[in-house]
Amino acid sequence: MHERARTQLTYLLVAVFVGIVATLAVWLSIGSNVSPETESKVQAALENTEGDIRAMADAARIDYPPKRVFFRAFKSELELEIWGSNSGEEPFVLIHTYPIARASGVLGPKRREGDLQVPEGVYYIDRFNPNSKFHLSLGLNYPNKSDAIRGDPDGPGTDIFIHGNRVSIGCLAMTDAKIEEIYALALGARDAGQIRIPVHIFPARFDSDGWQAIKDAHSKDLDSLAFWDEIRPIYDKFEATRRPPNVSISNDGSYSLSDEAD
Repeated sequence: MHERARTQLTYLLVAVFVGIVATLAVWLSIGSNVSPETESKVQAALENTEGDIRAMADAARIDYPPKRVFFRAFKSELELEIWGSNSGEEPFVLIHTYPIARASGVLGPKRREGDLQVPEGVYYIDRFNPNSKFHLSLGLNYPNKSDAIRGDPDGPGTDIFIHGNRVSIGCLAMTDAKIEEIYALALGARDAGQIRIPVHIFPARFDSDGWQAIKDAHSKDLDSLAFWDEIRPIYDKFEATRRPPNVSISNDGSYSLSDEAD
């Protein structure tokens, strides 16, 4: 086997392994070794945000805390939507749209370590980090299978988070105040039994007035244009159904809608 293929296979196997263990790890990510200071920080965040989250849930006419949540981020608009539902069977309703304080890089997927890109694609929260240097953070399962196949075989990058503060190196920085709400919403859903919290990251809203202008501005970036055409059906499916769609990743790294559960 050529060295390049061997390295790429290694990253793919790591991505698959991480996906398997994350189902358990996300339940243990606040673990028993959390310091009293960290417990106090998380508890303070829950207390600080309870009133606002309860009001948002009431306005959306769903239970408090929401039992199921779904995140959608839009890089061009610098917005993070959080949707909620009382169960996996009911349609999701918009709980709140948060401004993203900072998202480094440009439009287009992340392909290598150090490119400063915020990823684009379909992810899920695989760890809760109350010890973050950026107040609180939620880790994404980047690189996923698609990233491992399509990314730089010498290293597609790691450690992508939604976190506090206003500094971004490939992450979504939300400010300390807003990450407390976002963290609390995710924690409430996890504690209510949601094993995987999906996070979809798009370059922009594909049906927005500005989308054609974005495509025109990237007319020479054929790889990004093809990738965006590939992931648009995922966006459109949720717009039509208000349920996070099942998505599969093929052996060439491409995304497609799937009738099977993830």
